[in-house]
Amino acid sequence: MQKRIAIFPGSFDPFTKGHEDIVLRGLQLFDEIIIAIGYNSNKSVRYFEINTMIEKIKETFKDYNNIHVDTYAELTATYAQKHNANYLLRGLRNTTDFEYENSISQVNRKLHADLESVFLITTPQLAWISSSIIREVHRYGGDVSQFLPYKL
Repeated sequence: MQKRIAIFPGSFDPFTKGHEDIVLRGLQLFDEIIIAIGYNSNKSVRYFEINTMIEKIKETFKDYNNIHVDTYAELTATYAQKHNANYLLRGLRNTTDFEYENSISQVNRKLHADLESVFLITTPQLAWISSSIIREVHRYGGDVSQFLPYKL
């Protein structure tokens, strides 16, 4: 039987407790998950350094040998093919996320016919957390520790 490998792509600026929840729940479905930090062409500058995020995400999942962290600067479908992944793992907080993710999913299927997007609905108590809100709170000196699975 082929190993079920999922890519969990995102900019993760920062990686939140909501992201952590999706990854841990994804382990019930997949043999291996690659958290792939992409370079988003719509975001010219990251708030948190990418090397910091790699370190913090690895720290978060240090006890899991089937969760890996990587970066990429290419189409997600191409990255998935290179890593023999036939699944994309995505979290949905609301209908806006669904509309956005649905469009991306359709494009990815055109680029890589065997690439299936799997959507997990965010756990209700985490659904309001977003990286952009966390960046804003952090920017003005607020405590973001309750939103992150690691210490900054």
